[in-house]
Amino acid sequence: MTMAFLAILGGLVLLVWSADRFVEGAAATAKHAGMPPLLIGMVVIGFGTSAPEMVVSAMAAADGNPGLALGNAYGSNITNIALIIGLVALISPINVHSQVLRKELPLLFAISLLAGWQLLDGELSRMDAWGLLGAFAVVMGWSIVQGMRKGPDALAGDVDNELIAHPMALNKALMWLVIGLVLLVVSSRFLVWGAVTVAQSLGVSDLVIGLTIVAVGTSLPELASSLVAIKKGEHDLALGNILGSGIFNTLAVVGIAAAIHPLAVESAVLYRDWALMTALTVALFFMGFGFSGRQGRINRLEGSALMVVYALYTGYLVSTVIR
Repeated sequence: MTMAFLAILGGLVLLVWSADRFVEGAAATAKHAGMPPLLIGMVVIGFGTSAPEMVVSAMAAADGNPGLALGNAYGSNITNIALIIGLVALISPINVHSQVLRKELPLLFAISLLAGWQLLDGELSRMDAWGLLGAFAVVMGWSIVQGMRKGPDALAGDVDNELIAHPMALNKALMWLVIGLVLLVVSSRFLVWGAVTVAQSLGVSDLVIGLTIVAVGTSLPELASSLVAIKKGEHDLALGNILGSGIFNTLAVVGIAAAIHPLAVESAVLYRDWALMTALTVALFFMGFGFSGRQGRINRLEGSALMVVYALYTGYLVSTVIR
């Protein structure tokens, strides 16, 4: 048991560090390759910050732990919106400028509805997986085309400023890209083994472990990047990380995991976890979308409410274990 806890702790620390190196290396490499800042923000950084969820869920599915794979993906979405956006808004109210982000909010809701429909039969088959991955390809293609057609965008400006402020030579960028990717895999292996071992020893479902400890751990890159972005006043970059991660988790992370091994789905995933994830997406839409010409803004009161929801949800999960 001690070794399992150490594996979780060490795996989480290494996972966060390696994900950060991977994102930095990937973004700098894309910059050297001439990729526009908007695409770097939407594709490279969005993919990179969700890499921990992807690798962990893929390994969990390969090991035959569907609850851990699905709980990690949905739990990360809940953590990202309720805990991270809530905390960031509490520290500094989030102004929403980017047209890209405003379009991603209803898109994330539509994707959540697709995910809920697939959960109704109690499983995620490989056909469901290919449907999710196909939807992900369409969404990314549409986002890229729309983004490239538009003029200057706040998200693109934030990313460009960040890359200019922290330049990196190509050879160094490639080095961190490779090292980060390798360590992501290694740290994810430690984390999955430790989480499954602890769950089995305590008699806790791997779903609950995935929704709590693993979800929070794999969401740490989003937390770190969002706090740094908000400190610099780059609100769209902070919110963009969360929305991009939500789309990636729901479509790509779950899709890859189910493609590796079909996932049996507990009824609680639909009626508790998916329902909360979808409700939070709707709440975020009304908080952040600017109506009647008003600039979108997520204030401190709304941030506090999100954090209260997360605390109640986590408390409920813990209470189901203690019983």
